[in-house]
Amino acid sequence: MFKSTLLALTTSLMLGTVTAQAAPERIELLTENFPPYNMAVDGKNFARDENIHGIATDIIREMFKRAGVDYSLTLRFPWERIYKMALENPGYGVFVTARLPEREELFKWVGPIGPDDWVLLARGDSSIEVSSLDDARQYRIGAYKGDAIGEHLLAQGLEPSLALRDQANVEKLQNGSIDLWATGDPAGRFLAKQEGITGFKRVLRFDSAELYLALNKQTSDETLSKLQDALEQMRADGTIETINARYL
Repeated sequence: MFKSTLLALTTSLMLGTVTAQAAPERIELLTENFPPYNMAVDGKNFARDENIHGIATDIIREMFKRAGVDYSLTLRFPWERIYKMALENPGYGVFVTARLPEREELFKWVGPIGPDDWVLLARGDSSIEVSSLDDARQYRIGAYKGDAIGEHLLAQGLEPSLALRDQANVEKLQNGSIDLWATGDPAGRFLAKQEGITGFKRVLRFDSAELYLALNKQTSDETLSKLQDALEQMRADGTIETINARYL
């Protein structure tokens, strides 16, 4: 009797362990206001789940649905905080972010989700002409703190004025506080349009990046593969093109 009970208990514990190990991952997804890729419906700096929309958000939702991976969505501020949370905490991911060589080993990546041209924008009435970042050193440049574009400028030895929200650079460029705005395209033009400002002109495209979902390194390869396969399926069947058309 004792042996039978012990065997049953041992078997139960083993099965429980297997069940726990086999439990599917749940990913806590973090994002920021980065129109038109991800944004709060009400434009504020905090939102959850259905109160977040945008190109990347819609792609992420459909991708996780097809992959059968459970998730939650939270939009927070500032970017540096949520990037650090995804970097340090298993079960977390952050989107969208540029997949750069210096970040390659920090995360597991799903994508690309969309392109991001890195540009310098000037006011429509500006006479500034530059052919390289070196030419732009003489001007006051605004960028977004913690963003890959701002980091790139710093790495090149430039000294951009860093704003906590990229939207702040729209007003700074418009009122003459900065001469050039280093931002992404289409994100920059979309932000300016939201602020009621049009007519900014591109004076330089100095780089480009592909935007990805960055997952904590502890994310299983199985989950990673499911998500990547779902994304490729969406690209092949035209779903991504349809989603882009909703916003652009």
